Amino acid sequence: MNDIIAFELLSDANLEHVRAIQRDDISEDFVDNIDAIMELTQYGFDHNCKGHTYAIKYNDAYIGVILLGEAIEWETDPVEMRGVPFYRLMGFVIDKRYRGSGIGSYVLEKVIELIYDEFGIRPIALGVHKNNIGAERFYLRHGFQKTKAMEGNDYYYLRYPKEDMHG
Repeated sequence: MNDIIAFELLSDANLEHVRAIQRDDISEDFVDNIDAIMELTQYGFDHNCKGHTYAIKYNDAYIGVILLGEAIEWETDPVEMRGVPFYRLMGFVIDKRYRGSGIGSYVLEKVIELIYDEFGIRPIALGVHKNNIGAERFYLRHGFQKTKAMEGNDYYYLRYPKEDMHG
């Protein structure tokens, strides 16, 4: 699959293409809109955070976006993440026409690999809206563990690097 999926850094040059992703079936309560993701990306640049926001291309079509970057501590972060450097996965969305094909799984694992290779291995945290059952199943399949911690209506999910899981 890696010969047809490409990753570009989200920028003003591709922002309009990424805005055109069909995601009208996903509430902004579940995943931020592209402009909010761009604001988070800019915040990361401004604060020299490790990580990237990628526009995802499939055969030259923009089909998604994913932000995986260094976490700036929030008061709502799970207690086990306090004082621990970790990444926060935010704004991951795939065009609805391309879901269910394995692309999202490939993209998630590839982006984790890219970030680990460039910036180092850390645990990853993300939030899933309490009513987003599809995302919950997806992240559980990918080694994330649901916590009891919440930020607003989102449960925190944590994934520890495989090396740490074997102790």
